[in-house]
Parts: sequence; C-alpha cells; structure tokens
Amino acid sequence: MDHNMIKEIRFALHSSISIPQERASAFFKTGPGDYAEHDQFMGVTVPNLRKISKRFSDLPLACIKDLLSSKINEERFLALLILVDQYQKSTEQGRVDLYQFYINNLHHINNWNLVDTSAHLIVGAHLWDKDRNILLSLSESNNLWERRVSIVSTWAFIKKEDLVWTFQIARLLLNDNHDLIHKAVGWMLREAGKKDEGELVGFLRYHSGVMPRTMLRYAIERLPQDQRKFYLGC
Repeated sequence: MDHNMIKEIRFALHSSISIPQERASAFFKTGPGDYAEHDQFMGVTVPNLRKISKRFSDLPLACIKDLLSSKINEERFLALLILVDQYQKSTEQGRVDLYQFYINNLHHINNWNLVDTSAHLIVGAHLWDKDRNILLSLSESNNLWERRVSIVSTWAFIKKEDLVWTFQIARLLLNDNHDLIHKAVGWMLREAGKKDEGELVGFLRYHSGVMPRTMLRYAIERLPQDQRKFYLGC
C-alpha cells in the first residue's frame, strides 16, 4: 500500500473541511446505541468529496481498502466514490474483480449514505445480466446495511425498466423493523412507480395495509393526492 498517497488524500480531506462536524453528522443518528454511534465526521461536503475523488481516481485497491476501514465516514464515502468510478471505467474482468471487492468489504459499507452512493452503481449494475440471488440472501441478513444494499441495488434495474426484483425484495422486507429499511423500500417503490404507476398501485392493493407507515408514505409520494389520502386513510 502507498502510505504517501494515503497521507496525501487525508491532507486533501482536511484541507477541504468546510462545515462543523456537528452539521456534518446532523442527518445521522450517532447517539449511544444508534446505527452511527461509532461513526466520526470531519465536515467535508459531498461536492468536495467528489472533487477529491477525481484527483485520486486511479487509487490502488489496497489504498481504497485502507480508506474503507476508516472510522471516518467521509473517508469511506470517498473510497466508494473512487470505487464506483473505477467500476464504470473498467474492463469486463476488472468489473468482476471490483464487484467482488465490494462484496468482500460489505462490513465497511455501514451507513445509509455509503450504501446509497454505491450499491446500485456496483452491485445492481453488475447483476443486471447475471444471477441476482445474492440479493435474496442480503435481504435476509441480520445486518441492517446488507438488507439496505439488497433493495437499493435494484435501482439499477428500475432505471432499465425492470421492476420485478424491486417488488420482490420489497415484499421480503415488508416486516423489517428498522426505519432505514422502511425508507429505502418506500424510496425504491416510488422510483418503480415513476416507471410504471400501475405496477406500484397493484403492489399497494395487496400490501398497503401491512406496510410500515414510513414505507407507505415514501412509496405513494408521487401519486395523485386523492390516491395518497386513500392509502393513508385520510
């Protein structure tokens, strides 16, 4: 691993701090026992992280792994931005290797912003023309973030108007007890509804009565007001 490059990256990060740490962590639950209890934040904005990622787009995997192992959220986020860029520019074999690297390091992809910036662009993109059963396994995981990966990955399929797996994973996660899964499932259902509102309405016809309230609210956000009122019982 190139320790000098890691030092250079960390210097670039510290030089790009522009907001207080408290503001950087405001959208995450960092209290004792919360999902981001052990996360640390520097105060580097996403636009600045994207700028830095372009400077270090050829970062070796050993260095990406080092950043992914960090307790600092922005370092892990930066590692994933670089990984996504490398995946999109890689050869077929290179994409296989980068996808496997991602799967092998799922335990470091452990906050909602990390999942949401990478899962569909690596896992979803890679599985487009391959066996997708790993998503079923992830949806049954005891790990919150692996379950979120399972549904957010289907965004890649949604963008290509393949909605089957979004609804399938959504059904498997209907009884999940975590609000971050409720939000993610509702979000993906809403995205699927943009492509085919009839399919979303059909799903809601069978499942709206048992969907967690947050999941339902997210899913129906773009439906006509009268339909939203109907599903919410207003």
